[in-house]
Amino acid sequence: MQQMEVSDYVNESPRPKQKGSGDANQTERRLCQMVILSFGLLCVIQAILNVSLRLTFSDVEAGFKNLTEERDDLKRKLNNLAQGGWEHFRGRFYYSSSMEKTWQESRDDCLQKGADLMIINSKEEQDFTRKYQKALWIGLTDSETEGTWKWVDGTPLKKSYWDSEEPNGGESENCGQIFHYDLENSWNDENCSSLVYWICVMKVRP
Repeated sequence: MQQMEVSDYVNESPRPKQKGSGDANQTERRLCQMVILSFGLLCVIQAILNVSLRLTFSDVEAGFKNLTEERDDLKRKLNNLAQGGWEHFRGRFYYSSSMEKTWQESRDDCLQKGADLMIINSKEEQDFTRKYQKALWIGLTDSETEGTWKWVDGTPLKKSYWDSEEPNGGESENCGQIFHYDLENSWNDENCSSLVYWICVMKVRP
């Protein structure tokens, strides 16, 4: 009877192993690794974004500070110009003198003010000068080459408002002025040593 039990036990077929248990464990480990790796990448990306945002914010803040300083500086300049007798017209400020000087002395005064003698390139600017009702030096001369009139910024004269038969002074009259201010064509060439009022122009950066 015992022999039969042993024989039965020996002849008993082995139990089959559960399929897929090892694969499931390996898949789970891979998923865990992917989750950890993804989390690490997210942390790195977040760190990069934080640094980028801080840098961008710093640049914006610095730019805003510069704009604020430029705005305040412009306000001070405009206030000083208004108090100093300057008049605004078409994006520029103009100053008409209350005394008379030579052409070069007049220009030096304008340069000391951060401006220059007036350059006239349009009918509107020409008409603007007539309001002052007096002779005025402007930034026009042919002192370098007789008969070749240039503005003080070096640009050649293109549109002119010479009075009839002007310019006619030859080598003795090399500086331009507003003379017949009641006329549209009011320019006259004059001896640069003559004492005349003058008009400065300044372009203020917006």
